[in-house]
Amino acid sequence: MILAQQIISGLATGSLYALAALGLVLIFKTSDVVNFAQGEMAMFGTFIAFTLMMKGGVPYWGAFVLALVFAAVFGMLIERIVIRPLSTAPLISVLIATLGLLNIINGVAGWIWGYDPKPFPTGISGAPIRVGGLVFTLPTLLNLAVALVLMLAFFALFKYSLMGIAMRAVAENRLAARLVGVHTNRVLAITWGLGGILAATAGILIAPVTTLSINMMAEMQVKAFTAGVLGGFTSLPGAVVGGLLLGVLENLVGQFIPQLKTPFAFALIVLVLIFRPAGLLGTVQRKKV
Repeated sequence: MILAQQIISGLATGSLYALAALGLVLIFKTSDVVNFAQGEMAMFGTFIAFTLMMKGGVPYWGAFVLALVFAAVFGMLIERIVIRPLSTAPLISVLIATLGLLNIINGVAGWIWGYDPKPFPTGISGAPIRVGGLVFTLPTLLNLAVALVLMLAFFALFKYSLMGIAMRAVAENRLAARLVGVHTNRVLAITWGLGGILAATAGILIAPVTTLSINMMAEMQVKAFTAGVLGGFTSLPGAVVGGLLLGVLENLVGQFIPQLKTPFAFALIVLVLIFRPAGLLGTVQRKKV
């Protein structure tokens, strides 16, 4: 029963890792950018939701939706103002730009909201549900349900919609997509907007557990990168598999060796890069030179 409880809790936590990793992998596949500012974008969107609830009196779910709209616009603005002008710059320049964004967003959030941790409300409350010897808290079930619904909706968009086809075309070959009439700049902007939505959702759902602060996503960002590397940084399904698997493994390690729970993610990154650099579902990318 203890093992089953840890696996269930790990799946709930892993679903949030999967959301964050999905945004990272989506942006990387489409624009070849590893966005180190993804966690800070999530944190900023979470503070927007908090402000709407505490200062504006907006109900939880209304603030949730409005924060996601803000996150989408925020992501598109970053792509337009920062990333697009660097499209012809060396890759290292773009990476440094995202690191700069990380510190800028963090500093601005501290200036606006301060540096003290704040309690963040949950979208649901009530007595835990017991099934046999297993205990399911309502916030845990909510996190798992929202994450799964959003991931399924995202995969449906990516696979069946015209925008999804355009995104896949840009991810496969940007020049070829442009030659057949795909508006690549628009697709890239929407991709960053979707990445912002996925990040902010993870931030809002994890905030009640970690408390709200400007550094709340620091550890989550590491876990998102770990999930992406584990599943394969070129595979969207891999990001989901990697996130869920990481959540379960991390919970099991924390149950039996609590001292190793934090460094476990770093060790997993190193091991995967050594023995399977492409990840579980990723593919090796080869480019002609």
